[in-house]
Amino acid sequence: MAPLKLYGMPMSPNVVRVATVLNELGLDFEIVPVDLRAGAHKQPDFLALNPFGQIPALVDGDDVLYESRAINRYIATKYSSGAAASLVPASPSAQLEVWLEVESHHFYPNASPLVFQLLVRPMLGGAPDEAVVDKHAAELARVLDVYEARLAGSKYLAGDEFTLADANHMSYLLYLSKTPKAGLIDERPHVKAWWDDIAARPAFKKTVAAIPFPPPPSASA
Repeated sequence: MAPLKLYGMPMSPNVVRVATVLNELGLDFEIVPVDLRAGAHKQPDFLALNPFGQIPALVDGDDVLYESRAINRYIATKYSSGAAASLVPASPSAQLEVWLEVESHHFYPNASPLVFQLLVRPMLGGAPDEAVVDKHAAELARVLDVYEARLAGSKYLAGDEFTLADANHMSYLLYLSKTPKAGLIDERPHVKAWWDDIAARPAFKKTVAAIPFPPPPSASA
C-alpha cells in the first residue's frame, strides 16, 4: 500500500492530531508541507483537497478527507482491525461518543486559544493577550475538573482501554504542557496521571520526535 499523504504544517496541532492516530495504528504516511505563511492553503491545488482552505487534508488512494477529527474517525474505523489494538471498539461505546464530543466542544475551544496566545504568538514575535489567556484558562480549569472526576474512576476517557477519545486530545495536551498554563494539567492528579500515561506511548513519542519545535532561546552570557 502506498503511504498516505497528510497535507499541512508539521507543527500544526491539528496535523499532529492526525499524525498521532496514524502512528498509533502503525500506518506509513508522509507529510506534504503546506506553507500557510505563503498562502499555499488558499491556492487552487490545495483548495482541490479542502475547499475551506484549512489544514490538514489526507489523501488515501482515491479518498480525500479534511477536518482532523473526521480524518481520525475514518482512519481508526478503516485501519484499526489490522492494528495491535483498536481505537474504536467493535461494539458501540457510549463513553467513546461522549468524550469525542467533549473534546471538540469543551476542551479544544479553550485549549486552542491558550496554545495560540502562549506558544504561537511569542514564536511570531507577539505578546499574549492576557485577557484572552485569563478567560480561557478559567474555562479550561472548569472543563478539566470534569475530566478529573471522570479519570478518578476510569483509566482512560472511554473506559479501561486507550481509544480515539484519548488520542484526539494529545496534540493540544502536548502543546499546553509547554506553556505557562501547564499547571492546569499538573495540578489535577488524575488528569496528570492520564496525560503521563498516554504521552509515554511509543507511537506518540514517534509523533513528537517528528515535530520541528524551534530551539529554546539561548541563555544570555
